[in-house]
Amino acid sequence: QLQLVESGGGLVQPGGSLRLSCAASGFTLDYYGIGWFRQAPGKEREGVSCISISDGSTYYADSVKGRFTISRDNAKNTVYLQMNSLKPEETAVYYCAAGGLYSSIWRPYEYDYWGQGTQVTVSS
Repeated sequence: QLQLVESGGGLVQPGGSLRLSCAASGFTLDYYGIGWFRQAPGKEREGVSCISISDGSTYYADSVKGRFTISRDNAKNTVYLQMNSLKPEETAVYYCAAGGLYSSIWRPYEYDYWGQGTQVTVSS
């Protein structure tokens, strides 16, 4: 059974950091592109970052550039999202998703498998 499981969410103060993990089971990430998305209450889902597992190319939404870093650990079959300088408006459920090698967060329909999400709350 193909499954993605996110973890690492929680409550953090503004300006703080969190590292989210996206662990895959039932398949290897070597042949997939992985994206991170987020959805705040009452708002549309928003693409945050993606990585091409084949060549390691990374992409970021303008709103997170310079603060978020996506990375992978092939040995652990896991993708990470390091989030620094978090803002209250970034409170949301964060999801990871797997799609074709060159799937893009700007084309979310390219992602076939989604995790259940992890809550990130940025508040003092």
